[in-house]
Amino acid sequence: MAQAIKISPKGANREKLGNRNSTILGPVRILEEHVKPDWWQQIFNSMYLKTDADVVEDSAMTSQETDMFINYLDLKSSDAILDLCCGQGRHTLELARRGFNSEGYDRSRYLIQKARTTAKKEGLSIRFREGDARKLPYADCTFDVVMVMGNSFGYFETEKDDIRVLKEIFRVLKPWGKILLDVTDGEYVRNNFQARSWEWINKKMFVCRERSLSQDMQRLISREVITEVTKGVVADQFYAERLYAKNDLLQIFEEAGYSDAVIHGEIVTESLRNQDLGMMERRIIITGQVKKDWPVKKIRLKNKSKKIVVLFGDPGKPDFMKPCSVFDDDDFYTIDQLKSALTGLPGYDFAYLSSHHTLIQDLKKLTGKVSVAFNLCDEGFDNDPRKELHIPALLDILDIPYTGSSSQCLAFCYDKSLVRGIAKEMNIPVPEAFLIDPDDTTFNLSVCFPVIVKPNFGDSSFGITQESIAHNHEQLINAITMIREKLGYDKPILVEEFLVGKDLSVGIIGNPLTSYSVLPITEEDYSEVPEELPRVCGYEAKWLPDSPYFKIKSIPAQLPEATEKLITECCMKLFDRLEVRDYGRFDWRLDAEGNPKLLEVNPNPGWCWDGHLAKMAKFAGMSYQDMLHDIIKAAEQRIEQSRLLETPACLNQFSAEPN
Repeated sequence: MAQAIKISPKGANREKLGNRNSTILGPVRILEEHVKPDWWQQIFNSMYLKTDADVVEDSAMTSQETDMFINYLDLKSSDAILDLCCGQGRHTLELARRGFNSEGYDRSRYLIQKARTTAKKEGLSIRFREGDARKLPYADCTFDVVMVMGNSFGYFETEKDDIRVLKEIFRVLKPWGKILLDVTDGEYVRNNFQARSWEWINKKMFVCRERSLSQDMQRLISREVITEVTKGVVADQFYAERLYAKNDLLQIFEEAGYSDAVIHGEIVTESLRNQDLGMMERRIIITGQVKKDWPVKKIRLKNKSKKIVVLFGDPGKPDFMKPCSVFDDDDFYTIDQLKSALTGLPGYDFAYLSSHHTLIQDLKKLTGKVSVAFNLCDEGFDNDPRKELHIPALLDILDIPYTGSSSQCLAFCYDKSLVRGIAKEMNIPVPEAFLIDPDDTTFNLSVCFPVIVKPNFGDSSFGITQESIAHNHEQLINAITMIREKLGYDKPILVEEFLVGKDLSVGIIGNPLTSYSVLPITEEDYSEVPEELPRVCGYEAKWLPDSPYFKIKSIPAQLPEATEKLITECCMKLFDRLEVRDYGRFDWRLDAEGNPKLLEVNPNPGWCWDGHLAKMAKFAGMSYQDMLHDIIKAAEQRIEQSRLLETPACLNQFSAEPN
């Protein structure tokens, strides 16, 4: 059951007032006949502020409401927020004071000017614009959040126009953007409105109100007669607001295209002077989310921006590395976060390719027309991880420059045992281990318990769970059986000593021949994982939100200077030896004595906004957008350096002196 949240301001909000009418009517039998379709065009002016000022300018009420809205929306300082129907900017200003990127939009010129004056007086940089909510002057996918607060919804004559507003909001919201609507509880008002009331607004002004339901019972019709004691009646105005019950709001949200609509309870405003609270007495808070694709952006060949095509896995094909073998909402959200970050990079035009059915033909059409391919297809061609190397191979064949490592490097690093052998040749410490071939039914245990059992080929922690840790022979056999039978894995299995020290990762962005950055070393924090579970960051930590391993956090590692220096030097040697390009991640672990040993090398590591590389970049003071930009710049510098070092063959054939 929804919980009611009480707010007790020094005043209490009332219905919106204000419009000096030239004609004063006497008794009216049917209020609805006197409501103009566009009553909201004129009513929100100086009179509205005078009759509502004791509440509208109440900082305590505004602060409490803003706290709730921030919590419901999980607002971030980087979010672009539109306060739609913002009035005099009560919430827009409060959000800006708290460091949020807010913007206001309203129909009333008077209230917009009032908001601008307040912002200027407080030194706040806020844009306020005037216009109709049914046709917003913003491009598609502009905002992360749109808020319609203070019962500023339902003014139009038809429900169709209200839905039109919701659809406009849907259009200007980014994929995974959120809407919040703060609107009167229509069912409560329908059953509890006051037919007649009057109250003093100040020492010289009072207001009398009449109300009735519309003929179809869907709107509350109000008449307000505002009287000034020395001047008489100064305003006689009629207006109507549509009454939406909770189920009605859920229905129109669905019709407008929103997903995951949630009713967050109600705001109950308490009267301190027996005021007529009207439509503001009890309000519903509802949020929804936008699930849509980013608009397709064609590569324009005539402007001066660099053209970059971004390659993904194919959402339309099965991906057996994922829990349900399909791209889910988290995957689409990750892609949309990336697109949002790339959209903000100046000097680039981005296009996106994810259909592998037509990928070869699509890339052929782009040959010679793009500066760089941003290869983020770590799922592999046709979402086959064994074919991750096929994507850079295809780009090499088509002579399209690309970010990240070559097919040769990906082939090397996909084989964990091969990387171990190369590291040992370079005197880089690795755990003790041995291989079990697919046909082996017996083997010699050459490593002391505990051990970790994992597929020799694979990434994304495929086949690594808490059951992969064995402390005795029975557990070892069970772990091998799980990989062979439950996962259907028919390749060599690596049995490796399980190191019980700190679990570390090192990220590098750039290239040794141009410029590079070693990101802060991170450590996996297992403090929230139950003590009885082994300390391993495997499949459960990456893919299963309900697992206790999902609580693992990455934190900056605290290491002795000598240990950090050794790890960093080894990573740079491997980066060069394995021909890793542009960015890479290296996984290490300390043994019981604190000695570091290499576990894996990950060229083209996970690029997602909440992945290990992004976390390391954040510890280095880089935003997600900065990280992506640095990867692209690293590739551009490497490609340019390669071109400068190349000597065309046609120059060599004339270089010798003639006989």
